[in-house]
Amino acid sequence: MPIFARVVAAGVAALLSMTVLATAQSYPNRPIRLIVTFPPGGSTDLLARALQPHLEKSLGQPIVVDNRPGAGGDIGVDAVAKAAPDGHTIGIGAAGALSVNVSLKDKMPYDPQKDLAPVTLLTAIPFVMVAGKGFPGSTLADVVKMAKDDPKKLSIGHGGNGTAMHLSSELFNHLAGTKIPLVPYKGSGPATQDAVAGHIPLALVDIPSSQAMIKDGKIKALGVTSTKRDSHLPDAPTFVEGGVKDYESIGWFGVIAPAGTPPDIIRKLNQAFVGAMNDPAVKERIYQGGAEARPTTPEEFAAFIKSETDKWAGIIKAAGLKAPK
Repeated sequence: MPIFARVVAAGVAALLSMTVLATAQSYPNRPIRLIVTFPPGGSTDLLARALQPHLEKSLGQPIVVDNRPGAGGDIGVDAVAKAAPDGHTIGIGAAGALSVNVSLKDKMPYDPQKDLAPVTLLTAIPFVMVAGKGFPGSTLADVVKMAKDDPKKLSIGHGGNGTAMHLSSELFNHLAGTKIPLVPYKGSGPATQDAVAGHIPLALVDIPSSQAMIKDGKIKALGVTSTKRDSHLPDAPTFVEGGVKDYESIGWFGVIAPAGTPPDIIRKLNQAFVGAMNDPAVKERIYQGGAEARPTTPEEFAAFIKSETDKWAGIIKAAGLKAPK
């Protein structure tokens, strides 16, 4: 390269570096739009609004919550991916849009690995397998034995095709070596109610929709899907304790920004969200919603997204799953 061209290239690079540095140092200089990929009133929306005052105090700018539901979270995450990478548009996305849909769908409007900058994991929500009072077994080992003896006698209800509960059920069959038929419902609530009524032998549902009925003895908790016992249901063993080796499946939410957002801005955002998540009142609100606060560094969240993407890609391929049309 000629000397003049090298000088020009170096000058351009230096100018860009100075511009990025100046942008990061002055950040934020206007309101921040926080895109929530679910409708108003849902658990993710309530979490965003619980964090809002803490973020405003920490960052010194208004936080405008912008609900963009639809397409399994892809609409909202796509809006983040296509925003200017200056930290003034960020989003809260869930496992589906950030790690699962890319394997379920034939075409995605964005690449979760290339078009987004992870900021922090926010919460993790384990699921629970429940059975009606009349179910003859009381452990996951009983379920596996019954399934291998005669799988047609069993079925597992879940929260709907393509949901985390559906995939968690598929993962159970895969790791336990069973072929239990899976029955989709329109959410955890209906699946739990049918388990209570004895219309379905088993259901894999979220803890908030089933916790009260478990404590009242209307249904039995056979196991939780996290790697450690959940404090909401301390007597329920994990799937691993129940004999399903290497099992883990959780629902989760995290904060993302557009790819190319300067690292200093990502760090500022991370510090603001982690600080808000460590507030005792916010932690309690999250806990009462059936989840647990689990803030991370940006690097930890990036590694977590990749590990979740790889895990579910294998399960989805093995089960031959596709997103419902």
